[in-house]
Amino acid sequence: MSTAKQERQVAIREIISARAIASQEELRQLLVERGWEVTQSTLSRDMRDLGVARLATGSGVRYTTAEVAAPSDDRATLASILPQFFARLDSVREFIVVRTRIAGAQPIAEAIDAEDSPDVLGTIAGENTILVICRSDAARERVARRLVGMARR
Repeated sequence: MSTAKQERQVAIREIISARAIASQEELRQLLVERGWEVTQSTLSRDMRDLGVARLATGSGVRYTTAEVAAPSDDRATLASILPQFFARLDSVREFIVVRTRIAGAQPIAEAIDAEDSPDVLGTIAGENTILVICRSDAARERVARRLVGMARR
């Protein structure tokens, strides 16, 4: 990765962590103000590389990354983000595999973990796949039923 690309991506992270950004055009304009002339396609690639996702929060829609720690009252809830990113779910024994749209796994896994459910031991997330580890087969059934129900709202 080139130094310029790395520096531009650092600037994107800084902007996203400093304020609520609701559109790519708004983010692009803020980058221009910092001296980064970028096209929409370059910005889209950078956002994909950084795992940036557009999430609904209590204070509106904003872009975020897994690295950006939002204040707890601004953190997206599972019920608000799951319908946006959910693709499908499969399970076996104590494990649930949730497939999401690109860049959806990290924010969903974080929201699952934030719920601190007694049925869930933890999650592991990639870019579009989450492994949810449950305490038992019965816990897996409850969690899977709840996730599918939320995703269909």
